[in-house]
Amino acid sequence: MNSMMTTYERQQTILRLVQERASVRVAELAEQLDVSEGTVRNDLTALEEAGQLVRVRGGAVARRDAGFTPLFRSRAQVNALAKQKIARWASELVQDGDSIVLDASTTVLHMAQYLQDHQNLTVFTNQIDAARLLARDMTKTVILIGGVLRADGSAVNGILSEELLKGLHVSKAFLSCVGFSLEAGLMEADIQEAALKQAMIRSAGMVIALVDSSKFGKTGLKPFATVDQINHIVTDDEIRPEVVEKLRRSRVTLTVCGQDTVQSLTAFDADTTSYKIGFANLSEEIPFAVDVRRSLETAARRHHMIDLILADNALDVETALQAADNLIAQDIDLMIEYQINESASTLLMDKFHQRAIPVIAIDIPMVGATYFGVDNFRAGYLAGTALGRWLQTHWAGDFDQLLVLEEQRAGALPAARIQGQLHGLQTVVGVIPPERIVYLDSGNTVDVSRQAVATALHSLPGGSRVAIISFNDDAALGAWEATRALGREAEVVIVGQGADRRIRSEIRRGNPCIIGSTAYRPDQYGEKILDLALRILRGEPVPPAVYIEHTFIDAGNINSFYSD
Repeated sequence: MNSMMTTYERQQTILRLVQERASVRVAELAEQLDVSEGTVRNDLTALEEAGQLVRVRGGAVARRDAGFTPLFRSRAQVNALAKQKIARWASELVQDGDSIVLDASTTVLHMAQYLQDHQNLTVFTNQIDAARLLARDMTKTVILIGGVLRADGSAVNGILSEELLKGLHVSKAFLSCVGFSLEAGLMEADIQEAALKQAMIRSAGMVIALVDSSKFGKTGLKPFATVDQINHIVTDDEIRPEVVEKLRRSRVTLTVCGQDTVQSLTAFDADTTSYKIGFANLSEEIPFAVDVRRSLETAARRHHMIDLILADNALDVETALQAADNLIAQDIDLMIEYQINESASTLLMDKFHQRAIPVIAIDIPMVGATYFGVDNFRAGYLAGTALGRWLQTHWAGDFDQLLVLEEQRAGALPAARIQGQLHGLQTVVGVIPPERIVYLDSGNTVDVSRQAVATALHSLPGGSRVAIISFNDDAALGAWEATRALGREAEVVIVGQGADRRIRSEIRRGNPCIIGSTAYRPDQYGEKILDLALRILRGEPVPPAVYIEHTFIDAGNINSFYSD
């Protein structure tokens, strides 16, 4: 497609594609439109702010409110921006494979749009539009709770709905309300709807209330949940500070969604010293980084003394600097920084140093920060030796070209994972002549890697045997996509770094090119990072670097380490 099209033309093309396909991915759009992934993300954000699509992790989905009744559509637009913030973050509490119950509120309907990219969900709901929206995905089981149809045609309720929920056990219930007070709890304007929501609560292991700030202090006809029945409240940043304090003293976990940051606040404990910790994530578009953030949130909830404030660095220097300023302004006690540009490290560290804020740097070292994460050389060495053994077994150690997908922005220490792979490979197959090694920029993304590998493979004659080592799993998956698109699966073998859920899926299905990946276990980062953070905050001595343990994951051992 012509990359010289105007912004308006490009965004109109995106809208057409999302309507045709129901959902689109950032990498696919970047390739089709011949622009960068950053440009696509900016376009998607602008279109979402204009109410023309819904952003989800890694892409966007079509808005599905065209069929709503006029009355329900008007209700959905009341405090729409706050509801969208709340709904987007609440959807992060849902994991693939969950069983959930959704009420018929407009806030939960916004949430249903963000659930479109989740898979293998079992969803019980009395919200007709949410049921229709989610049922489009064949991996989801959507059960519409039966009963009497509302006059506006948007939902059903009544005794039949409550009967269906009896004896049911779901993992999470997501509910909203017309009003909330600490004394009465969540309240509804309709008695039948309140009774149905009580049945939903009885069926759920965890109750999450989605309450925009306008509803605090308002009353309804019938209370349906007391404060002690609620596990988690998700709201927006217009909530008054005194309400936040009272909720925390009531021992409710609270998530406050702002424009640039999200605060995850634990229940207040007068006998325990609490800390406010900032976390700026590498990118919410990268599954590995999302897993790191989720593990931190889970660990923070267990510690009961940590308020976690989250931001997104979006693989961008200016965004990272702005995120640092936003977090510093919220008086954080410690910063956890996960960013890719070594060149930004000095600027970031100066900001934190001026405020005497200690820093933990994840996976990418920063001078003056405590390092946590990958033992880069060791992680690389495991993959390199595994690749060498595969080459010895299947190709008698012979190959024509080695492609090295690196990431120069990350600096010298992360580059050691490439050095480790090269060293491990050569300990098995012998010294590789320099002319047989080609270094390519991975861009830290699937899209950049795919284009780089496609270009490299085009330059090699058919039948050439190609081995590929990668900076991370995104690079490895980009290499795989290029290989598959060119029909050269029999000629290419790839190892990754990270063993994230996408590459594990490829290993499990017997991908002929991807032999394995070194596991970094981002799901275990959170607990270890927060233990390190608390030691720093208490003034205890800590080592300058704390490394995770690594295992090379392949088809032979994957089920021993991962159950997914």
